Amino acid sequence: MIGDRWGVSESEIARSYPCDDFVTSPALRAWRGVDVEAPAEAVWPWVTQVRLAPYSYDWIDNLGRRSPRELVGLPEPRVGDRFTTAAGRKWGQIVSIDPGNQLTGRIVGAFMSYVLVPQGHDATRLLLKIVMQTNRWVALGVSVGDLIMARRQLLNFKQLAESPRHHGANRP
Repeated sequence: MIGDRWGVSESEIARSYPCDDFVTSPALRAWRGVDVEAPAEAVWPWVTQVRLAPYSYDWIDNLGRRSPRELVGLPEPRVGDRFTTAAGRKWGQIVSIDPGNQLTGRIVGAFMSYVLVPQGHDATRLLLKIVMQTNRWVALGVSVGDLIMARRQLLNFKQLAESPRHHGANRP
């Protein structure tokens, strides 16, 4: 499908993701991935901060409100917590979590898993998979739209986690 992959390898596509447990026959399956030059413990707080804001194109999905550029010290997420906030509204619900490793949420019929895969001491693969039961035309539209938004989100998480002011003590 157009727009179903960005920045992922065949092995990352073939692996199992927690969102797969929630949708047995998805019409939409999309994978995104980015290399982050920071340890997983520096990436994880940014991923969990998706509860506050979308971290993609704020002028589109957050009515111009800027997603926070500082960590605010949120408690660890729990199943049942809200998944995200966008355009001033709370959206979705966290459905699965393994602190430091994966966060899976549901929003508007789609399930998405953020998975952190450590790459040695100072690097992390940040993977995202989205699944949804829908018709193929909606799946195509969501896949292309999500590609644009999720790519920006992952690149923002990358930039924030790599910033020396956010984890300078973790860098050599």
